[in-house]
Amino acid sequence: MNMLGIYRFYLDGFKSMTIGRVLWLIILIKLFVMFVIIKLFFFPSFLKDKTPEEKQEYVGNELIQRSSGFDY
Repeated sequence: MNMLGIYRFYLDGFKSMTIGRVLWLIILIKLFVMFVIIKLFFFPSFLKDKTPEEKQEYVGNELIQRSSGFDY
């Protein structure tokens, strides 16, 4: 089976779905909420206002601290 045949197989499958479309819509909305909305509110960008050198130093220090298991 070549790539075009695989593409047509899935395309026909998605076209003939009835309840599956609703389930895919729910999945897409859930992914949007997980990756966009939650990121905006719970994971602020600590590095946004830093220069490239400050970013390098911050990330390097974080990697060293987390790999050693010590809290400085």
